[in-house]
Amino acid sequence: MPPVSMPPAEDARAIFSRLGYSVSGDGPEFVAERKWRTVRVTALSDGDDLNGRRLLADGGEPSNDYRFRCFVAPASETGAVQNRLASVDPGYEWAVIGVADDGDYDVHLPDAA
Repeated sequence: MPPVSMPPAEDARAIFSRLGYSVSGDGPEFVAERKWRTVRVTALSDGDDLNGRRLLADGGEPSNDYRFRCFVAPASETGAVQNRLASVDPGYEWAVIGVADDGDYDVHLPDAA
């Protein structure tokens, strides 16, 4: 029987909780806080999300409400999410977490250019 993966938002909450962040908010977007760092986390799951609709959730302009943003997506989609973020050059620091079917994950940061 293949491993069962949690929905992306649950994976994201579990990852941030294990890293010692307090998590608040419901749904696919929430805030994770630890010490001085506040991160807006967005779990991406469907085609609209992965093609950029929720990468810039305020209608196409980068949001400066949060200095740190993290996008959690299926591991197979992390390259596409990274490319989309790099192409719009948002006004925040970002990372992408790619979650595999077995729950393992990798953190991807922007390329240093």
